[in-house]
Amino acid sequence: MPQEKWNYNPFWDEVVSRMQSSISEQEFITWLNRISYAGSEDHKLVLAVPSLFIRDYVMTQYKPTIQTMLNELTGEPVVVDIVVKKVAQASAHPTEGTKDHTLDKPARAHHSAAQMPKPQEKPKDPNINSGYQFDSFVVGDNSAFAYNVSMAIAKNPGVSYNPCLIYGGVGLGKTHLIQSIGNYIQENTPELQVVYVTAEMFTNEFIQAIGEEKTPQFRNKYRKADVLLIDDIHFLQKKASTQEEMFHVFNNLFEASKQLVFTCDRPINELQDIADRLKNRFTRGINVDLQPPDFETRLAILRRKCDGKACHISSEVLEYIGRSVNTNVRDLEASLTKLIAYSNLLNKEITLDIAREQLKSTYSMSKDQSMSIDSIIRVVADYFNISPYEIKGKKRTKSVVLPRQIAMYIARTITDYSTTEIGYEFGGRDHTTVMHSVQRVEGMIQSDIAVSNSIQNLIRQAQNFKREK
Repeated sequence: MPQEKWNYNPFWDEVVSRMQSSISEQEFITWLNRISYAGSEDHKLVLAVPSLFIRDYVMTQYKPTIQTMLNELTGEPVVVDIVVKKVAQASAHPTEGTKDHTLDKPARAHHSAAQMPKPQEKPKDPNINSGYQFDSFVVGDNSAFAYNVSMAIAKNPGVSYNPCLIYGGVGLGKTHLIQSIGNYIQENTPELQVVYVTAEMFTNEFIQAIGEEKTPQFRNKYRKADVLLIDDIHFLQKKASTQEEMFHVFNNLFEASKQLVFTCDRPINELQDIADRLKNRFTRGINVDLQPPDFETRLAILRRKCDGKACHISSEVLEYIGRSVNTNVRDLEASLTKLIAYSNLLNKEITLDIAREQLKSTYSMSKDQSMSIDSIIRVVADYFNISPYEIKGKKRTKSVVLPRQIAMYIARTITDYSTTEIGYEFGGRDHTTVMHSVQRVEGMIQSDIAVSNSIQNLIRQAQNFKREK
């Protein structure tokens, strides 16, 4: 068989020409123009793209069309293989092992990247803090899954894990991860438009747009985004009109295979006054949670922060902070910042005694913040004639499980703690245990008026107990 049979370059030229006439100029420049002919083999066309991101996008969005057109033009089944190579290399050097006999010919203008305008870089979103980078995020067992999902999204936006919801308590790193995604995409795929806002900013912009009769401009901003990052969506509770607008923005972008990432301080099904159809969309893709960091992770975070601030604090002091502050990363940073400021202003080395003295108010405040849950546990324990230790412990007898579930329900009802934080206070239990307890007690309240009255009485006692303290 003559070697010329495996020259698919002319057929590729024709495929490009046909596809160019059916899509917009910007789409052609952004995507198709970045595909180059790399070689031909036995019933195989090899194409090259400059990055893994573009390869994945082309595979999902264009390969089926390319395959169909190629088969029609050649009259035989031809496999399309897409490899990642630099454009210059792909033009000069065919894929290893390929039988390319046309690369010495002048390239056609409409598929030569060197002769076409480069994809237009989109302006960077000023709301994204350049300090939030994946490299500066300390990964522990509590955050490894969320970190890896976020990194995968940043490398291949819109391809997998879409939409994504990252949830967890205050100060655990949700904003760091979501903005790291934005920074990574703006740096490595600048032709994509990234939009980052908090849910509060989204709401305020929407209200302003209505007042100034500029809703078309508002919608245009968000619906033209290639990557939409929205922080703190729990802010949308009880805001029906904003939820309605968010619903339509979500649908528009999702159907166009644009990347959507959200953060929330709790699982979506715990939010109150959020439309079910919007909840359904937030949970359609992947949901990942951030747990409070363990001691080893807290210590690693403190050491990383010391390195970043070019300061020296002894391991003894860092371990003291790590063991004393077990709430979240934000509290760790606040404690470390206070000690560094003290050292710099007074030109003193931080000793363990100084650390204890300077941070005692911080720790006492932290204890006061968690006192509401301790108060609830004590009130419920007294009512059922068991000890607070049993409620926090591992026993699963009926005499302990019911009081524990009631205490969790009350904590969820009268405090602002998330289920993750409540679970931590109840002996390190998972947030799903808290959710189950809340649902079970809610069912008991609805079906038994006596139980409802008893729990309302316990809530009043817990609130009075806190005020007396």
